[in-house]
Amino acid sequence: MIAFVSGTVAALAPDAAVVEVGGVGMAVQCTPGTLSALRIGQSARLHTSLVVREDSLTLYGFADDDERQTFELLQTASGVGPRLAQAMLAVHTPDALRRAVATGDEKALTAVPGIGKKGAQKLLLELKDRLGEPLGAPVMGAPVSQGWRDQLHAALIGLGYATREADEAVAAVTPQAEAAGGAPEVGRLLKAALQTLNRAR
Repeated sequence: MIAFVSGTVAALAPDAAVVEVGGVGMAVQCTPGTLSALRIGQSARLHTSLVVREDSLTLYGFADDDERQTFELLQTASGVGPRLAQAMLAVHTPDALRRAVATGDEKALTAVPGIGKKGAQKLLLELKDRLGEPLGAPVMGAPVSQGWRDQLHAALIGLGYATREADEAVAAVTPQAEAAGGAPEVGRLLKAALQTLNRAR
């Protein structure tokens, strides 16, 4: 089990980082929120979870151990693989997920691409006794005062949208973000951006 990687950031992509550890480049799949804090050439330490498949070994990286533990707990629910678990953490913080499960908030879960109403209901039942109680103040998503445009753009690219579509979606939700003041919530903005893209298609 690789618990964490620590080294110099060698490269960044919309959904991954390459961290040089002892002369070896470790490719680590990360959420946009985690990637936004990384800079090429600077040192980084990522908590990691290794997912083993018959044909692949994939390392997923997180800003802290709470995210990593939540990522692994989410996968104990039927139908939730690493990709979906990571998508859930791209939209919501671990505490926001705990709050959604504790309060039975279907809308919070359906904001995640790939989760419909029935899937949300099933997840709420399965995760109720697994994620635990929320720890912090009642917030939806992670407040981000700077760089929300970059995070949102990277999230949309990571979900498979073209650069032009991502640009248009970011522009469409900018008034909503500015109305939120200094701390727009990327999770909510992502949901709004996806709605504008779905209407355009």
